Amino acid sequence: MFLHYFVELDHSADDVVEALTSAPHEWLSDLAQDSVSAGARLSADVGLNLGPRRIHRPVDVLLGAPIRLSGATVLPVTWVAHTRACLFPRLEADLEVAPMGARRSQLAINVRYQPPLGTVGVVADRALLHRVAEATIKDFMDRAAQRLHRHIALNAGSSRLSA
Repeated sequence: MFLHYFVELDHSADDVVEALTSAPHEWLSDLAQDSVSAGARLSADVGLNLGPRRIHRPVDVLLGAPIRLSGATVLPVTWVAHTRACLFPRLEADLEVAPMGARRSQLAINVRYQPPLGTVGVVADRALLHRVAEATIKDFMDRAAQRLHRHIALNAGSSRLSA
């Protein structure tokens, strides 16, 4: 199955790539629970908001090395359920940062996943779970964009103070 979502950020693509790659635990700060190793594997809490309730589950997030292309930078990401991995899909994704001018960029995610539980999982995914996956990815990206914005703004403020 495939999902795509994007957000626009009022920051240069270079600033966004720097924030994504230099300190992943910071841009995932409200998502991250525990840094398992130096920036390569994080434990995160993903889910979706259902009005006043939030449904969530812990996942291990593996970040690959950034791939620099002529018009974008791609950061491979893998999500695997922290517990009972056989009951949840493993998501393979690419976070892509592309410039939209000097001070604006687009952060997109392209996700590939295979529903668990064989044919039963595929039927459930078509009936409902694909929409849950879409909502989860949207929530993740919206919250990550907020954290990236705060991280970049904070670092810009501190670099101005030290200049």
